Amino acid sequence: MFGRLELRVLDALWHRRAEASVRDLQADFPRTAYTTLMTTLDRLHRKGVLQRIKEGRAFLYRPRYSREALRSHLAEHVLGVLLGGDARPILSCFVDVVSHHDRELLGELEALVRAKRRREAP
Repeated sequence: MFGRLELRVLDALWHRRAEASVRDLQADFPRTAYTTLMTTLDRLHRKGVLQRIKEGRAFLYRPRYSREALRSHLAEHVLGVLLGGDARPILSCFVDVVSHHDRELLGELEALVRAKRRREAP
């Protein structure tokens, strides 16, 4: 969904916590051509993850979403696509990866499933 440069640009904007123009960001990307950076910002705007405001002849960009909100949205989208068919292999893989990554997280996952079932019980 996002290329390496797009992710770096998003990181730079989240780090700044302020609107930025291509020229403002250029110092953070010394090996990237001005026009490449401009195209990347435009692409992120067209993808809906950046707001763009015209100021004089330049555009100022800022993220529409926090880093956490964007991660959540992307995870929801990817899981929706993956769970479109038989979900069991995907869920099994997910549990395996979570348990290898962080065993405490597996307990949190189990607690979330129990809480969800309680909320949805008649």
